[in-house]
Amino acid sequence: MKPFEHAMPTTDARRAETFQHRLEQFNPGVVWLDAQGRVSAFNDVALQILGPAGEQSLGVAQDKLFGIDVVQLHPAKSRDKLRFLLQSRDVGGCPVKSPPPVAMMINIPDRILMLKVSRMSDMNGTCGTCMIFYDLTDLTTEPSSESLAGAPTLPRRLYKIPVYRKNRVILIDLKDIVRFQGDGHYTTIVTKDDRYLSNLSLADLELRLDSNTFVRVHRSHIVNLPYAVELVKAEDSVNLVMDDGERSVVPVSRSRAAQLKEWLGVV
Repeated sequence: MKPFEHAMPTTDARRAETFQHRLEQFNPGVVWLDAQGRVSAFNDVALQILGPAGEQSLGVAQDKLFGIDVVQLHPAKSRDKLRFLLQSRDVGGCPVKSPPPVAMMINIPDRILMLKVSRMSDMNGTCGTCMIFYDLTDLTTEPSSESLAGAPTLPRRLYKIPVYRKNRVILIDLKDIVRFQGDGHYTTIVTKDDRYLSNLSLADLELRLDSNTFVRVHRSHIVNLPYAVELVKAEDSVNLVMDDGERSVVPVSRSRAAQLKEWLGVV
């Protein structure tokens, strides 16, 4: 059984070929952690990805990463999410079971990873954690565009969103997404016919979405403008009706209302 499936097939031959090749050739990164969450060992894939992250974000050479708290290898905004994942236990308390994988965006280098952790036990109980991840960057983002000399490199733009459902990672095509609704570290992705829960935050997503199409209309909402069907104005509020299965009504913050009216050509 292949580890990934697509929510919608792409019509781009190059992407389809890349997807098929990557699905067949996926090589996971593996990090072994001790009972305190310190790095004991990497496989080569993990070292290639997390090694540069340690050097650029911490100034720590690759050979000095052994013994470091793995949470420190990730951007500050991702650390609480990773710490929660590492500390999670299943309802039954079995140490060898693990929670579902989560998607995370790693800025240094600019990667999108799907992580899963499994607690490891010896005769004395839990002795450490095995953290396994797949690098989904090439499956979900466009190649980085060239920046002007001296200008910061822009994050790679998303065209697929990875989510976990029924023991599979599904890649949702952005063109099928009506809106995103955020709640802390988690985001509900709403399509015309379904809903998905993602571990990617709205802040993570906003940086990598096309701002001409996906607009942050509220601190908890990003909408795909082509799916907007009605702008409802009241005395003290503005709402946007979206063309999903529920005809969702999305609040528009006062700071975004004037700009949204301009985009939609509403006086």
